[in-house]
Amino acid sequence: MVCVTIYAKVTWTKDKCPVGKEALNILADKILQPPALSRIVEWRRHLHAYPEVSGQEYETRRYLLDELAKMGIPARTFECHAGIMATVEGCAPGGVIALRADMDALPLEEKNAVGYRSQRQGIMHACGHDGHMAILLGVASALQQSRDKWAGTVKLLFQPSEEDAPRGGAPKMIKDGVLENPKVDAIFGLHVWPELPCGDIGIIRGPQMASSDRFSLRLIGASAHAANPHQGIDAIMMAGDVLNAFSRIIHRRVDPREAVTISVGTIRGGERYNVVAGEVLLEGTVRTLSEAIRKQIPAIIRQVTEGICAGYGGSFELDYQHGYPVLNNTDDEACLVVLTAGRLLGSERVRTDIKPALGAEDFAFYTDSVPGAFFLLGCGADGGKLRPLHSGNFDFDERALFIGARIMEDTVLAALSRVQQRKGATAKESR
Repeated sequence: MVCVTIYAKVTWTKDKCPVGKEALNILADKILQPPALSRIVEWRRHLHAYPEVSGQEYETRRYLLDELAKMGIPARTFECHAGIMATVEGCAPGGVIALRADMDALPLEEKNAVGYRSQRQGIMHACGHDGHMAILLGVASALQQSRDKWAGTVKLLFQPSEEDAPRGGAPKMIKDGVLENPKVDAIFGLHVWPELPCGDIGIIRGPQMASSDRFSLRLIGASAHAANPHQGIDAIMMAGDVLNAFSRIIHRRVDPREAVTISVGTIRGGERYNVVAGEVLLEGTVRTLSEAIRKQIPAIIRQVTEGICAGYGGSFELDYQHGYPVLNNTDDEACLVVLTAGRLLGSERVRTDIKPALGAEDFAFYTDSVPGAFFLLGCGADGGKLRPLHSGNFDFDERALFIGARIMEDTVLAALSRVQQRKGATAKESR
């Protein structure tokens, strides 16, 4: 039995990967749909119709397990969550590559009048995770059918609770050993992205998406009659100063060349119109593309708040929760995605000039542990109305499913071949 290798050595040049003159320039509407991917739309629409929120993805798991079993792919489940690790083995031992898709939906009411509309009131796949799972099933089918042509192991990770910030589902999967035994050499993931047209992808080296931390800040004053404010400590006044100070943190305490935001999403306080508020609760999020800056922010928030509260004679309680880290694409893995996508779509449709997103992804926990890359899969209708993520009318061009599956399949095979080539080179050097 002969295993085919397809790896080509690639390097970064002027911030782009050279895709070569042999690029196929296949446009989105001409993507080939091999038999292995023939059911990908069917899978996506079924998953879309029966969404489940974070921590409750067990019916979704049963469906995925049934489809994997039909393909003859063994899968492992876990006691404490709904995740799945399926494994496809090639024709011989080799590298180990992981691919990940998230499973959970959002607590939103769907507004789309489509045949595959959510059948569950108040729950919707409004972030495209139905598409991510369908893509990974398509890749699984293709790899299973071609396993006599490549060496190595591919781990297919169907992960729950990506939307469950600040905890996420990735740490649970990692804790259960999905990156070990055998140890993963690299991991790849994607996210459908309606801001990019179908047929384009976006990927950059280094920070691709921001960290996301969450905080709860309780400002404690003392109530008094509004006619005698001097007899109390006004927590609402403290809150106003704290909000202004948060803005100044960005402008004067952090290098202006760094991307960082402190956003307060809720303010709750006061009991009656004629009573000085004795307590105010602020809840918000901190986003940044720098782990170094991320580590500084809690101390700065505490220091600034302490000074303001002391000036009023009040106090505070800060609960700061570290959530998802910065998602960093490693150079070699990002380059493989650029190469394979360029060959499929044409280099002009591989966007390496996009700006990092301040949205967060718990895929970052994986790339904190092993090399990896995460790319944005264009799914918007060219010239059509934007259907944004996390909205009740989110939907996407389903041709993106085939593009995503083809890129993921080609990337995993290239990554496996690269590992095999590197191990061969190391063995020669040790002789």
